[in-house]
Amino acid sequence: MTTTEVLDAPTRTNGIKIHKPEDFEGMRRAGRLAAECLDLLTPHVVPGAVTDDLDRLAREFILDHGALPACLFYRGYSKTVCISPNHVVCHGIPGARALREGEIVNIDVTVIVDGWHGDHSRMYGVGPISTKARRLIEITYESLERGIAAVKPGATTGDIGYAIQSYVESQRCSVVRDFCGHGLGQVFHDNPNILHFGRKGEGAVLKPGMFFTIEPMVNLGKPQVKLLSDGWTAVTRDKSLSAQCEHSIGVTEDGAEIFTLSPEGLFRPALETAA
Repeated sequence: MTTTEVLDAPTRTNGIKIHKPEDFEGMRRAGRLAAECLDLLTPHVVPGAVTDDLDRLAREFILDHGALPACLFYRGYSKTVCISPNHVVCHGIPGARALREGEIVNIDVTVIVDGWHGDHSRMYGVGPISTKARRLIEITYESLERGIAAVKPGATTGDIGYAIQSYVESQRCSVVRDFCGHGLGQVFHDNPNILHFGRKGEGAVLKPGMFFTIEPMVNLGKPQVKLLSDGWTAVTRDKSLSAQCEHSIGVTEDGAEIFTLSPEGLFRPALETAA
């Protein structure tokens, strides 16, 4: 959930960290809790729900489980989750706004469990949603799956970006360029940057033990975004609908392990409630 500008030197390690086999267990615990948090919110994302109340539910859940909300006070951010409805691309700040029927919304959470970060987001439908909104979300989820499928030792970060971009553009949608996935582990935002566009064979070579997020943001319209005056909220310039979904993963000897799988099978709630 970051731009390359946000990844300042003090938060990053030198190079790309290769984690040990035992480190995977720490990421599994963190990823599972992040997914459990979004599972908890699923029945509460309904018409009339106040975004600040959803944020409070997430914060209480994380703290009650002995973990920490990574976003709270991060670079001055004042909330636990990001809630981004409709044409908000990412980093929407919870507040007094109530959700309305027919809207789509991304909720993004990062938890810290024993020093390990679990970063995860998914799309929700606020009651029945339109056909075009459903199609956008389906394309976004499929693009994430294609990006993860490209992960294996010897592949490159450019292979991930190509898999996502080529599919999204074949569906007459666009990939946001201003934001990217990122390395993580015991650091929130680390190397490498995971662009959601690119060319096969370019970028960093993937090796077992790398941990990072893949989190494509897909617009129904053009890819350009703008940042609002609060310094966080990014929206589509043409006000077209935007969707995002995110997993934290680790590179294994033969592919990828997804750390943020939903224990309740609720990763696609917007599609399950669509009209």
